[in-house]
Amino acid sequence: MKHWFARFVAAAVFGMAALTVTASAATFTQGQGYARLPVARGVDVPGKIVVTEFFWYNCPHCADFEPELEAWVKKLPPDVVFERVPVAFAPQFVAQQQLYYALKALGKADALQSAIFTAIHQQHIPLLTRDQMANWLQGKGIPKQQFLAAFNSFGVQMDAKRATQMVSDYQISGVPTMAVQGTYTMSASMPQTPTNAKVLDAVDQMVQQVRASLKK
Repeated sequence: MKHWFARFVAAAVFGMAALTVTASAATFTQGQGYARLPVARGVDVPGKIVVTEFFWYNCPHCADFEPELEAWVKKLPPDVVFERVPVAFAPQFVAQQQLYYALKALGKADALQSAIFTAIHQQHIPLLTRDQMANWLQGKGIPKQQFLAAFNSFGVQMDAKRATQMVSDYQISGVPTMAVQGTYTMSASMPQTPTNAKVLDAVDQMVQQVRASLKK
């Protein structure tokens, strides 16, 4: 099954099973299982392989993928670094970008990622505005003023702007989308990766390819 959206509709279903970065049985080709960006983007961790997930809190497929993604991340080898980039395909979702980066600044992003998806998609709690977020986070042990200070900080605003620039640089039109080393992107929109497991197989393959190139 394949799901995809442009701008406002939630997108691409990812894998039913999380996979470690190991040898993949399948061989994926450019334009079929992965795309290569016209211009490779720099990564922030020299000497490491950077895997990036572009996501949106209101995307049901991102929510469905989260448990498998968390399990996959826990098994990553030391040479692979995982990062998340929240997207905002419309101005009203910039606040959710700032939510992620505010929690990251407070050291709470990883701990609360699943809880946020659960609140939105299972408990039907709206988390679209700063006040909605602050009130909900109080129940998770984060003082309202502490969250608001982080949310309104210059650093978090700059992080949100950088995320939006990355969405443009990586040519992201749907989520969830995975990227490897600022060069390759994978999603369920491609012919060779119509399922969640196949998308993660493609990620694994490109991680191996990047690892081999770094050793040269």
